[in-house]
Amino acid sequence: MSFDVAALRRALARRARVVRVVVAEVQGSAPREAGAAMLVWEDGQQGTIGGGALEYEAAARARALLEKGRGAELTRLPLGPALGQCCGGAVVLLSEVFSADDLERIEKSEVFARPVTGDEMPLRVRRLLAEARESGARPRPALLDGWMVEPVRRPAAPLWIYGAGHVGRALVDVITPLEDFVITWIDTSPDRFPETVPEGVTILPAAAPQRTLARAPRDAHHLILTYSHALDLELCHALLGHGFASAGLIGSASKWARFRRRLAALGHAPEAIGRITCPIGDKRLGKAPQAIAIGVAAQLLKTTNQQTDRETDHERDPRHRARAARP
Repeated sequence: MSFDVAALRRALARRARVVRVVVAEVQGSAPREAGAAMLVWEDGQQGTIGGGALEYEAAARARALLEKGRGAELTRLPLGPALGQCCGGAVVLLSEVFSADDLERIEKSEVFARPVTGDEMPLRVRRLLAEARESGARPRPALLDGWMVEPVRRPAAPLWIYGAGHVGRALVDVITPLEDFVITWIDTSPDRFPETVPEGVTILPAAAPQRTLARAPRDAHHLILTYSHALDLELCHALLGHGFASAGLIGSASKWARFRRRLAALGHAPEAIGRITCPIGDKRLGKAPQAIAIGVAAQLLKTTNQQTDRETDHERDPRHRARAARP
């Protein structure tokens, strides 16, 4: 979990102040983990900290805080006695009022640490921030000695989707709300795209889609699902010469066997060809476009989360926990 400053920026683009409610601490069983957050404003909200009575109470408290104008509030809520929920644990919620003036200081931070009940930064927090700077690792969200510490979410990963047919449209519809990816959508002509394209998606009509790869970041993820096998092959060939974070190709096992032979004949090494995933999705979910999209989205999230998992593995090291726990 991390501080999603991009979501906060979007919310503040439409209103002067927003309250961010984050689960600062969990004791026992709770609907969500530390770091789960939602944004609340006068007549709406976004995100979730677990739903139900907890979220209703948190939103009411957030709107009361919003009426005060600025400030922060720390609240401990036992889920059973206070809210009638069966989780049995308790959560500590941090509610903070943010305005556009706050965005720059958050965006400049790899780890956003701020006082809640204390003033001077505790030694434990200073050590955690120093270790994060030295190792590049991202700490888990935590309330430490009166200070809230959260890693700041990195920019969304670039995702290039080739093909605006049924599966391409389903992919865009399923992946856009995840906010983990910024989508560039390519097809051969403008009339192949739907009339309404989700906010934040860039459409790129191109008679020769393979030529658009020169504009793609080398750390982008790519999904190839055009109407033409010949075009799919050209895109795979161009992609292997360009570089990518991950790549997926729609098709059957027999299609991929033919493509592997042709890509090898074009001079690509087996290990490079093997970086392309084909078929994509999860066949257990079915072949409907939406089912394929759900499976592909799960694969993409797994791929992008692997890096985050590696970055936080150091925290599971007992030596790291011992250092962080030093007074």
